[in-house]
Amino acid sequence: MHAFLTGGTGFLGGELVRLLVGGGWKVTALHRPSSEMTRLRAAAVTPVEGTLEDADSLRRAMPEGVDAVFHVAAVVSFWSRRDQEQTRANVIGTRNVVEAALASGAGRFVHTSSIAAFGRHAGIITESTPSNAASSDIRYLQTKALAEEEVRRGMDRGLDAVFLNPANILGPGDSAHWAKLLQMVDRGHLPGLPPGRGSFCHVREVALAHLRAFERGRTGHHYLLGGADADYAVVAREAARILGRTIPERTLPLWAFRILGRALEWGSHLTGKEPAITPEKASLASTHMVCSSEKASRELGYRTPTLTEMLEESVAWLRSEGLLSSM
Repeated sequence: MHAFLTGGTGFLGGELVRLLVGGGWKVTALHRPSSEMTRLRAAAVTPVEGTLEDADSLRRAMPEGVDAVFHVAAVVSFWSRRDQEQTRANVIGTRNVVEAALASGAGRFVHTSSIAAFGRHAGIITESTPSNAASSDIRYLQTKALAEEEVRRGMDRGLDAVFLNPANILGPGDSAHWAKLLQMVDRGHLPGLPPGRGSFCHVREVALAHLRAFERGRTGHHYLLGGADADYAVVAREAARILGRTIPERTLPLWAFRILGRALEWGSHLTGKEPAITPEKASLASTHMVCSSEKASRELGYRTPTLTEMLEESVAWLRSEGLLSSM
């Protein structure tokens, strides 16, 4: 079996590469010219240079008639200064990958979307929940919904596609997403407990769901991947316990998080770096985004470890990489 993969140098994509290679797949992996290639080379894949935004480079990179296209790459950012970059990568980039898949006669297209594509809802999100992401004030949510539209347009032209919608992903290999919360807890920089609630999943199980979506997923169907539901305050407290740190006990209201996010965002104009808390992150941290994984469990055999197990593995990996204290 031959797979073409985007996002292979990233957190989830790297785990998927390991599973594919371990399962005997031939893997052709797209990478940017500036990508760190150590892990891809170690995984014995065929790296090909190109970018999501360059349609010609994608068509050159994608071999004819691959069995599967795993489109994992995306820009995950909640900082307004990256909105245009995010649109180019997530929306136009997905359009270009779809076009390349159709032109090359690729087999099944497994699209890595997100719970964010459904938008924000007061209740539990299921695959039948109508998306309101297009009207969101957070660009990431908009782009994930728009990316799905690009895949559906491809399906109208014969693309065999399946959608996976992971919630918050934890596990080894993450240095940019929930790792930031763990680092804030470790360094004593957490200003207060966020008031929101979410679903959490393990990177290994999400990667495995990609393989099973190729094998068993129904064309055009969505599969939400959550499993461990928890208040973000509980996540922070459990992280503090594992790290041996103390954190504030107070829960910060949404208005306080937003003020902090705006202040840090102003500071980012001087540093040029994405702040740990932005107004968009503050808004999401105060939101309940919980999903049911019942369909994925039933049809894909999906499962999730406990929240504690996922956090322990995340902490152990961050320590092994020197990204946390040595305690």
